[in-house]
Amino acid sequence: MTAVEGAAAPRTTPPKTKRRKLRQLTVRDRVILGLMAGIPTLITVAFVWVPALASIVLSFSSWSGFGDFSTIQWVGTENYKNIFTIYPPFDPAIQHNLIWLAVFFLVPAPFGLFLATQLDKQIRFSRIYQSVLFLPVVLSMALIGFMTELIFSPTQGLINNLTGHADHHVIDWMGNPHLNIWAVMIMACWRQAGYVMVLYLAGLKSVDPSLKEAAALDGANGKQTFRHVVWPALRPINVVVLVITIIESLRAFDIVYVINKGTNGLELLSVLVTDNIVGEASRIGFGSALATILLVISLAFIVPYLISMFREDERG
Repeated sequence: MTAVEGAAAPRTTPPKTKRRKLRQLTVRDRVILGLMAGIPTLITVAFVWVPALASIVLSFSSWSGFGDFSTIQWVGTENYKNIFTIYPPFDPAIQHNLIWLAVFFLVPAPFGLFLATQLDKQIRFSRIYQSVLFLPVVLSMALIGFMTELIFSPTQGLINNLTGHADHHVIDWMGNPHLNIWAVMIMACWRQAGYVMVLYLAGLKSVDPSLKEAAALDGANGKQTFRHVVWPALRPINVVVLVITIIESLRAFDIVYVINKGTNGLELLSVLVTDNIVGEASRIGFGSALATILLVISLAFIVPYLISMFREDERG
C-alpha cells in the first residue's frame, strides 16, 4: 500500500498550484469568450437592433428623409390607419406573402427533408447528388429571377416551347397576375429545397447510429424508426428550418423586383417597404410602418413556436 501511494503521489497536483492554474486559465478564457461574444453582439446591436428600433419609432412619424431630425413630424398611428384603409397595394401584398409562406412550408420543407433522408442512406454518387441539389442555393435570388423570365417567357420561354404554346395560344406566365406568382414560387421552391436539404442532412448525420440499431433490434421498421427515433432527434433542426422558412418567405424581394418590380400580381411587403423608403416619393415614416408590420408578422409565427418548445424542454 505504501509503495502504491508513493508511486501515485508525484502525479497529484498540489491544491494551491492547481487552483492558481485554474484561475489563470479562467481569466484568459473570460477575456477570449468576452471578445468572441461581445464583438458580434455589438455589431448585431448596431446594425440590426438599432435600425429595427429606429424603424419602429419612425413608423409613428411623417418624414421624407431629407433634412435633419428637426423636420420629423409625429403623426401617431396615422401611417398604420392609412396602410389598412387607403393603401391599395397592401392587401395583395399580404395575401402573396402568406401564399409564399404556406407554399414554403408545404413544398420545400418536406421535399428537402425527403432528399436529406435519401442522401443519408449512403447511396451511390450521393456526394454528386448533394452538390447538384445544393447548387441553386449558391445562386442569388436576382439571378433566379432572370432564369424565371427565360423559362416562363411567353414566346421564347422553355415551358411554352416544350408544351407547344410558343406559336399558338401563347400562355403569358409573367404577364398574367393569376399565373406569375405561381411561376415565381416554382423557382423559389427549387432554390429553397436545397437549403432545407443541407440543414436536415447535417441533423441526420448527428443522430446516434446506436439508437437506430436499437430500434431495429426491437423490430421497428424504417418508418417507425424515423418517427420515434430520428424525428425527435431532429428537433433543433426543425426550429432552424422554421425560422429560416419564415424569414426567407417574408424577405423575398429580389426575384419579383427583377421581373416586374413587384407589381401586377407580384406585390410583396418587402417591395412596398423599398418603394416607400427609397422610391421617388420617399416616405420614411410610411415605409417604416410597413416594415414594422412585416416584423410583427414574422414574430407572430416564430415566438409562439419557440415558447411552446421551451415549455416542453422545461417539462422534460
